[in-house]
Amino acid sequence: MSRVDVRKTYKLYIGGAFPRSESGRSYEVFSAGRGRKFLANAAQGSRKDARDAVKAARAAQPGWAGATAYNRAQVLYRVAEVMESRRAQFVSDVRTGEGLSAARAETVVSAAIDRWVWYAGWSDKFAQVTGAMNPVAGPFFNISAPEPTGVVAVLAPQESSLLGLVSVIAPALVTGNTVVVMASRDRPLPAITLAEALATSDVPGGVVNILTGDPAEVAPWLATHRDVNAIDLTGAAGVDGLEWGDLERAAADNVKRVRRPGGSGVQAVEPDFEPTPDLGRMSALTETKTVWHPKGR
Repeated sequence: MSRVDVRKTYKLYIGGAFPRSESGRSYEVFSAGRGRKFLANAAQGSRKDARDAVKAARAAQPGWAGATAYNRAQVLYRVAEVMESRRAQFVSDVRTGEGLSAARAETVVSAAIDRWVWYAGWSDKFAQVTGAMNPVAGPFFNISAPEPTGVVAVLAPQESSLLGLVSVIAPALVTGNTVVVMASRDRPLPAITLAEALATSDVPGGVVNILTGDPAEVAPWLATHRDVNAIDLTGAAGVDGLEWGDLERAAADNVKRVRRPGGSGVQAVEPDFEPTPDLGRMSALTETKTVWHPKGR
């Protein structure tokens, strides 16, 4: 007896839960390459969903930033462990979504897990490397230390649906930021699987919020949202109908920190930009706090 296909309709990931889009909209996701095959339905996030995600990220940010760096490292490493346990699903999602061979998909998933571990390892070392004891005249200590920017909106790479996604999320989280991520529109399944891995790991709800849908519709609202402190436009260059320069100008309204597409820490690969592991991707999303303290006798 033949079976009827169980066709999935995936949801968004906001505040540690999986809500439907408030608009009730969804769109079809197909495999890459010739003979496109239906894979699933994905939720089409809206402006209201973006607002809900920012609200969840803001509520979670003080607790995440207030955790010890060592604890953040443990939590992020746990995500890598969960990803490893779901390797087969990630490989399947990447292979069908990006049109890769089985061997290439395995390599991409391994690189994504390794990159997550790489960034997790920086959590309790970043402040030591980027902070400083500054030489000053007088009987004072002058100490500079990095602090998280706050809530970061991220446009993930459109082509590199898993490795590129990890490469923009992980550096923001390591330093104590929370994120609202706009995943690849046409290749959202690796992001959805990552959301499921996050939900079953130790990451507090709201630290990572993942939206699927059309970045050209949602990104302008994230750029103008006054409770978003920074926006990473790495994936904006690959979105039809979206000019990253317009988003940068919109972000200037409340003096958001903006990370442009390209630049340091991004290598050109066909057919998209894929961020490489880079200390600069972490420091770009931090502020420097300088403290003066009198020296004792």
